[in-house]
Amino acid sequence: MTQSFDWTAGYSSRRMPVFGRNVVSTSHPLGAQAGLQTIWRGGNAVDAAIASAAVMALVEPCSNGLGSDAYCILWDGEKLHGLNGSGGSPATWTPDYFARKYGEGQARPPMRGWDSVTVPGAVGAWVALHDRFGKLPFADVLAPAIEIAERGYLCPTVVQGKWAAAAAVPEITRQPGFAEMFLPRGRAPEVGELVTLPGAARMLRAIAETNGAALYGGEIAEAMEAHSRANGGSMTAKDLAGFKAQWVEPIEKTYRGYTVHEIPPNGQGIAALIALGILENFDLKGLSADGVDATHLQIEAMKLAFADTYAHVADLEHMRVTPAQLLDDSYLAEAAKLIDPSRAQRFAARNPVRGGTIYLTAADENGMMVSFIQSNFMGFGSGVCLPEWGLSLQNRGHGFHLDPASPNVVAPGKRPFQTIIPGFLTRDGRPVMSFGVMGGNMQPQGHLQTLVRMIDFDQNPQAACDAPRWRFNAGLDINVEANMAGATVDGLVGRGHEISVINDSYQDFGAGQFIWRMGDPSVEGYVAASDPRRDGYAAVG
Repeated sequence: MTQSFDWTAGYSSRRMPVFGRNVVSTSHPLGAQAGLQTIWRGGNAVDAAIASAAVMALVEPCSNGLGSDAYCILWDGEKLHGLNGSGGSPATWTPDYFARKYGEGQARPPMRGWDSVTVPGAVGAWVALHDRFGKLPFADVLAPAIEIAERGYLCPTVVQGKWAAAAAVPEITRQPGFAEMFLPRGRAPEVGELVTLPGAARMLRAIAETNGAALYGGEIAEAMEAHSRANGGSMTAKDLAGFKAQWVEPIEKTYRGYTVHEIPPNGQGIAALIALGILENFDLKGLSADGVDATHLQIEAMKLAFADTYAHVADLEHMRVTPAQLLDDSYLAEAAKLIDPSRAQRFAARNPVRGGTIYLTAADENGMMVSFIQSNFMGFGSGVCLPEWGLSLQNRGHGFHLDPASPNVVAPGKRPFQTIIPGFLTRDGRPVMSFGVMGGNMQPQGHLQTLVRMIDFDQNPQAACDAPRWRFNAGLDINVEANMAGATVDGLVGRGHEISVINDSYQDFGAGQFIWRMGDPSVEGYVAASDPRRDGYAAVG
């Protein structure tokens, strides 16, 4: 163990850290159990992560599905690997395409419908992970999800709330296939009501039998093209056939002797690294973990990081600055000097050039650790569904800009800016923790806040997970959880932050899963933490 944690630290949830030699942690018990059962059947952490991800696509359809995108960082026992499982845009997509269909002056592609759908990458990510690192046959890994899709599951409380909220939004429910697939009784399921997804079972079997080819060049691809053509879209089987998950080198930043790793752009993981690089210039150790001084510095660092991220981050090949330039130590030291410890500020982007998501993590006793995230983007994503295949599609295309001056402007085959970011922590080249936080732009903010609590303030992973969080929105606008200390809230207001106290933690402050390596995995194993904001669950064995 590389960190001396305070095991007595705790917050209102009173959850206890969970210890084990094999661990799968995610936001639904069936997902975590499927992963652990896969390890018990002879699989490894990659098999477990895929099994869990497939189940999560069924039991939290408000957050992810078989048409999601995905990212992964994994430690294979010897080194770190990154996987970008986000898809590109259809070949027809240009600013002119959207101007002709929707008129001039639109800032982004639409939020729902086929013209918000990019090529779904999650299934391709599962295949790529399994082909390279899996142990069990692919069909065996998907078997728990197939059984759940056929036999059904009882709708849980948090999922039902999101499902019911979506059922009241016409722009979602009017999308082709949505009501047939997700509102078969004319309404969202009730809490505890049986949900079955026979179409998803059919798709999972086809994926298992063809190693994913059915989606990217077979009968599912053909069905998607026909559905798109019939409903005003331009996605083709050729667009799908061009997809391949991309193995990438994670980007990194040192922080207090640790190294934090994120997937490189087109994702926003670099925002967490920028903020941590800025905070490296401040001594937080002598401050109170829950006090106004430490909280203010983190908020201001995050604001600076977002300003640069939103201005510069796009599909890596289209960026006009490099991640290395954004993470340069001297550049971040200059950013730190812009922070006034006594006053909140609005920050603009600088130029560094010189001259509706689920997260899961799995680790096994042989030392393999997997940090995995997949997402629809906004709730039920595009709203577009192919019920006969149990396929609901993300709306990542809405992440593009239509302004030609933006590095994130839409173009054929281009990946849009993405919010989903798995995280990984190492020290001296050895694995320490796989982790992630869900929830749009809350994700890098959650990475920052939990890492600071564990590394600077020695809080154990569960305490860092449970602690009250803040969320930066824009300008001076900050949301804080209702259990944040009143003196801290008052202190932030006194420094000029515009504070809203929010009681709906699930909606606004993300939820995370964390697995920290305690030593030799076959002896000491791991400690796992799961977030009460999302009914998090860690299965250990």
